Amino acid sequence: MKIRFWPALLILIVVAVTVRLGFWQRDRAHQKEALNAQIVAFENAPSQEVGVEPMPLKSIEFHRVEARGEFMPERVVYLDNRPYNDQPGFYVVMPLKLEGGGYVLVNRGWLPRNMADRTGIEPYETPKGVVDVKGIARANASQAFELGSGGSAAHKEIRQNLDVRAYAAETGLAFQPFVIQQTNDTGDKLVRDWPAPTLGVERNYGYMLQWWGMAAAAIAFGLYAARRAAKKRDAGDEGGESDEEAEHHA
Repeated sequence: MKIRFWPALLILIVVAVTVRLGFWQRDRAHQKEALNAQIVAFENAPSQEVGVEPMPLKSIEFHRVEARGEFMPERVVYLDNRPYNDQPGFYVVMPLKLEGGGYVLVNRGWLPRNMADRTGIEPYETPKGVVDVKGIARANASQAFELGSGGSAAHKEIRQNLDVRAYAAETGLAFQPFVIQQTNDTGDKLVRDWPAPTLGVERNYGYMLQWWGMAAAAIAFGLYAARRAAKKRDAGDEGGESDEEAEHHA
């Protein structure tokens, strides 16, 4: 069976690329599975104390942490478009002035939206004086899709997202490079039913199968096209011999 060079090369390129992308998605899934195992291990490890010394994000993210200090309600930020059980609301993010010096941002919990006033904030409590905060260290206070600069012109404390470094530059406060996702109850009427970290391992495996399926389809198409072309050539050759024989007999 004669194989045409350029169509065969194109099919080989498609197969090589899709197979490689499938392996890449498989490797991503394995990385996420390893991270998930780390998260489970961190959840069962002893809590780490947050103090004035900077704690690198890579070494502390997903660890259980404890901090002691005073909340700064004058610096509160409400993260908009954070639904809970299909109800619109905010995440209440507030700096904690650490007892030994330094600051850390705390995602204190979820607060329902005032349905009568989009920029209205429902009442909640902020403990006065020194408070103990327990939670999980996270890279941010949750990230939501944002168009433009986000936020609310009528209420400057309402924002779509909050970057720790940018907020440190804005306020002049030396924050730790992470946010504490508070888990202990401080009697503030906030909801702390935090969603589990979404790693999307199943999605990566799905993409892997899709890429490998495309590779298999390309191989099948190539074999089908080659077989069909061969049959056409064979049919043409047989037709040519019949014509020659007819001329000879004539």
